[in-house]
Amino acid sequence: MVDREKEQEALNLVSMQMILHAGDARNDVMEALKCCEKEDYDRAEDLLEKANKDIVASHKLQTETVQKEARGEEPIFSLLFAHAQDTLMTVKSEYEIAKRLVRVFRRLDEKIDGMQA
Repeated sequence: MVDREKEQEALNLVSMQMILHAGDARNDVMEALKCCEKEDYDRAEDLLEKANKDIVASHKLQTETVQKEARGEEPIFSLLFAHAQDTLMTVKSEYEIAKRLVRVFRRLDEKIDGMQA
């Protein structure tokens, strides 16, 4: 196998790992929002913590790949890697919104409970 083919194969593997971590994070974010609907905020926050670990893992893979180009290595274009980056970026946004929603709804419920006491 030519070196360039090996590099492409390695990049494809990294891309798939990024997508898997981002996908796991997305599942946890969506489950956290379901918990929020049920007012199970502790569980929602636990799921968001778990999601963040997968986001960090995916981001680390992306950073390692991008740093190769910064070191002067000739980059390989990969639609799969572009998709992995897009997936990561989207999930990171979903995570940030979900994190804020859980906080807002928890506070709102606490205020409502305080008014009923």
